Amino acid sequence: MANATKEIKGRIISALDFYTIKRVKRETRDTFTMDLVPRDNGEKISFRPGQFNMLYHFGFGEVPISISGDPNSNNVITHTIRAVGNVTKAIKKLKPGDSLGIRGPFGNAWPVDEARGDDLVIVAGGIGLASLRPALYQALSGRKSFGKIVLLYGARTPDDILYKHELEKWRSRFDLNVDVTVDRGISGWAGNVGVVTTIIPRTPFDPYHTTALVCGPEIMMRYVIIELQKKGVPDDKIFVSMERNMKCGIGLCGHCQIGPTFVCKNGPVYSYDQVKRFMGKREI
Repeated sequence: MANATKEIKGRIISALDFYTIKRVKRETRDTFTMDLVPRDNGEKISFRPGQFNMLYHFGFGEVPISISGDPNSNNVITHTIRAVGNVTKAIKKLKPGDSLGIRGPFGNAWPVDEARGDDLVIVAGGIGLASLRPALYQALSGRKSFGKIVLLYGARTPDDILYKHELEKWRSRFDLNVDVTVDRGISGWAGNVGVVTTIIPRTPFDPYHTTALVCGPEIMMRYVIIELQKKGVPDDKIFVSMERNMKCGIGLCGHCQIGPTFVCKNGPVYSYDQVKRFMGKREI
């Protein structure tokens, strides 16, 4: 992405760039995936799995959204967005050819490179799969460097499952273990029914040589961590994305403070060892 920067009160941040919407794909009733390309066709895009951008829609404001595309692609930037507020609902109305502002990328990354040699267990809940998808892309591009690679994904209903066709493609691979479950089944659903934590005990991996990446609602992440701990995964090998209440992207507004850190500045990815004192505490 563009390297233009500016300084605000001593902090260097990315300047706003406008991108052109190339494609919009509906994922679920309220969630869509948007591919954007630079106005300058020669501009290269670079990000690390787990990072996020601030998306700006003129007249409505901006929101932090995880980057959900392939980090090996340098000509398109992808975001999967759930339309739940004024800004995201306005973005949902945009069409190919329209423009959208981007600041970023911001934040740190999933420790995929550091996990080489380990089994890699990816646990996603709901739209949390969007943040984890780039990490899976990166791991699969260097597949021989890992032991088992496991993707466990939980959604509310079959209609809320993201990336359905891609999940089917991943499940067909012999070198990837994919398990999908839903909280509530519907007529015609032949898959697992139950929260994502119920499939962790039966999932094969070596807990003493495993790196786990977890993203989803905070309560879901807490229970996933408990199940991973029961299997023997150490706290410092469990990583979570604390994408909560981010607003400015540069640690100025304080909305995303968790303990002594700011999620947008020091995260959003933390080892559980770093944040276990704060998770689940409403006053923090």
